[in-house]
Amino acid sequence: MPVQNIQNIISTIDYLEAHLTDCPNLDMAAEALHYSKYHLHRMFTDTVGLTIHEYVLRRRLTEAAKLLVFSDKPVLDVAMAAGYGSQQAFTKIFTAMYKLPPNKYRENEKFYPLQLKYKLEGSYHMLDNREFTEQDIAFAKEKDIPCWMELVRLVVDGFPNLDEEEYIHVLREMIRKRQALILKDGDTAIGIMIFSENRGSIDFMGTHPLYRKKGIPKAFLDKVMGELLKGKEISITTYREGDRADTGHRSEIKELGFAEAELLVEYGYPTQRFVLK
Repeated sequence: MPVQNIQNIISTIDYLEAHLTDCPNLDMAAEALHYSKYHLHRMFTDTVGLTIHEYVLRRRLTEAAKLLVFSDKPVLDVAMAAGYGSQQAFTKIFTAMYKLPPNKYRENEKFYPLQLKYKLEGSYHMLDNREFTEQDIAFAKEKDIPCWMELVRLVVDGFPNLDEEEYIHVLREMIRKRQALILKDGDTAIGIMIFSENRGSIDFMGTHPLYRKKGIPKAFLDKVMGELLKGKEISITTYREGDRADTGHRSEIKELGFAEAELLVEYGYPTQRFVLK
């Protein structure tokens, strides 16, 4: 991807974030930034993996969830702040995405984001390189945690109920056990995986959106299957079919060869287990 396109996406995201309360859309962004709608839509979707409408929806609901947990504003006021004309409309979309109605979500007193502000920072020297292989992947070290977490925040849409403090605690333990893998471009994490040797499971896998066409998930699987969990069945969990919050992670897992298995509930969230023989 040309550097100029990345800069254009950064400008677009800055505009959307500055106007979240105005319900910005493709027309507004294209006019404000002097791009053609067709070009902006294609460029944004190819880079972020979401349409502008989807990104704004998820960001506004994330900010609404934050207000529900960290403020005492009435649900109607939160709905209005999120751009909804009625509490009923807000409750319907919030429940579809968060799996709890706003009042129940507030009672849990536990905030987690659907979508954080999209940040594209780094030099990306290897962006034009060949596809990556398992030889490019290394065991993560303690010093990798900051760049690892930057990537986690970038791909948070794939991991509902993420608690950063709890996640970092687990990450440190898995680094110590040599069950955390990382692929870096300079100081930027572009691929990460946590796996469990005992369970034969992949507990977390993320790829930097700019590198999604570089074969990174397959490279991680090749390393795990060929070197670390050789001969074992591998499992991973993701969204259930039809979940409004899924931005494509379920289909990506199926494309890697995983087959559907049992339905689960993890941390109160409905998921499905997938298995790779």
